[in-house]
Amino acid sequence: MSTTPTLNGQVIGQAHYATRALLDRAVAPLGLSFGQAIALNVLADGPVDQARLVHRITSTLKTDEQAVHELIAQLVDATLVRVDDGTAEPQVRLTDAGHATQRRVGAAVADITTRLYGDIPTDEASVAAQVLTLVTQRANAELAALPA
Repeated sequence: MSTTPTLNGQVIGQAHYATRALLDRAVAPLGLSFGQAIALNVLADGPVDQARLVHRITSTLKTDEQAVHELIAQLVDATLVRVDDGTAEPQVRLTDAGHATQRRVGAAVADITTRLYGDIPTDEASVAAQVLTLVTQRANAELAALPA
């Protein structure tokens, strides 16, 4: 007899880690970590202030700023991004190689998304997205209220 799973952190976490494992395997041949793939996707639409990029990745991955600065340095060393210091706030942008790599990451994400979510009815996917967004907002609010 099958039981309906209860929506909780364990179920959400299992879905996250299973999906992340697929993405990790998809980006590994590109020489990328999960965090690096996130950074490339953030930069896909154009240059971003370095401080904004650091904030975006720290808030997404729940990591510290030093780890993100190291991640950016790794992408610079791999010639996938460059940091332009000529403005008041340094801008991080994709290089040509970075754009090509980001397109490959995007294609891998689209493929995984299609395989995992493609046959879920739109209304069910919409409700799930709303619930998960609410849970994320609540968890982020609780994290923000905790002492550093």
